[in-house]
Amino acid sequence: MFDTGSTTFMILCTSLVMLMTPGLAFFYGGLASKRNILGIMAQTFVSLGITTIMWVTVGYSLCFSGGEGGIIGNLDWAFLKGIAFDQAFENGKYPVYIFVAYQMMFAIITPALITGAFINRVTFKAYLIFLVVWQLFVYYPFVHMVWGGGIMAEWGVLDFAGGVVVHATAGFAALASVIYVGKRQDTSSPPNSIPLVAIGTGLLWFGWYGFNAGSELDVDAISTLAFLNTDVAASFAAITWMIIEWVKEGKPKFIGLLTGAVAGLATITPAAGYVPLWAAMLIGISAGAICFYAVQLKNKLGWDDALDVWGVHGVGGCLGTILLGVFAYSHINGQSGLLEGNVSFFLKEVAAVAIAAVYAFGFTYLMLILINLISPVKATEEEENLGIDQALHGEKAYDEGSL
Repeated sequence: MFDTGSTTFMILCTSLVMLMTPGLAFFYGGLASKRNILGIMAQTFVSLGITTIMWVTVGYSLCFSGGEGGIIGNLDWAFLKGIAFDQAFENGKYPVYIFVAYQMMFAIITPALITGAFINRVTFKAYLIFLVVWQLFVYYPFVHMVWGGGIMAEWGVLDFAGGVVVHATAGFAALASVIYVGKRQDTSSPPNSIPLVAIGTGLLWFGWYGFNAGSELDVDAISTLAFLNTDVAASFAAITWMIIEWVKEGKPKFIGLLTGAVAGLATITPAAGYVPLWAAMLIGISAGAICFYAVQLKNKLGWDDALDVWGVHGVGGCLGTILLGVFAYSHINGQSGLLEGNVSFFLKEVAAVAIAAVYAFGFTYLMLILINLISPVKATEEEENLGIDQALHGEKAYDEGSL
């Protein structure tokens, strides 16, 4: 007999993480110019379909079946064969199917994060190829290595909910994409709907409770700590970003407040279940400041990461993983960090995130070169000027007279 409370909790958390993908679509869609809303939202939403198909056919098996101490799993559980619908998860409290579904939601949103970097510049066909290949050769290996009993797990690397696996890989893949496709024709495109950005942020923030608290895979004190740490870090980061921008530009920017919150959410993700509440406050402040200046650096270097995926998710994921190595306390979840004298664990976290960043960047850049041999990756100048919505999808987000 399964535990009703734990089963319900995991179903709820899975649903919350699923909601993050539409939330991301609204967040990116609001930041896009009005000619490119549907293009970016389509790239996000399509992952719900394609990634689900990939996950139940080969993805879950490659991540969690076999391959102990290695880089990738095997296909023993392809099409979920050999897994009964009423088979218990390893803790015995709920069916393994809900774990399959929960991890699937992570797989859905991770490549979708990358899309904000190359908005208005990538063709839909090339993106679909990108979506499939990137998961097979970047996301699945890192899930297996960190969470599936692979080589990084054997090293002792920890990542509570995806600083390495999700945000570092997606953020540095985004940077590689930006450098490959180059700048937009019009880099001054203003957001078409800041209220839509706010709705997207709210959905992301709400869903992130399932993302982080659910990663405990149980209902206990750690899941409640992760829940509170998530909210605290996001709040401290949002206010930190707003204050810095206010001082620099003379006005408090709403988009800055919202972006700061997302930076805090990304940064606390790897550490949420391992650090005390006071550390979550410091992590939030660090996220708000360091991610803000990472975006400033990106602007100075001329990287056209349109929606700051690298500065928010890439830098945030790396920062959070490194700070996990600093602030982890053994009395919380059994792992000591640098402040308790564990230099070895700190260096493992730094090494893991460095490997993830370098590999995701290098493979993504090479992959785009190869995809371009099959189908043009970059939209033409005419398609950019007309707008991705009309040029590639034959649709418009708004009636002509509404804006």
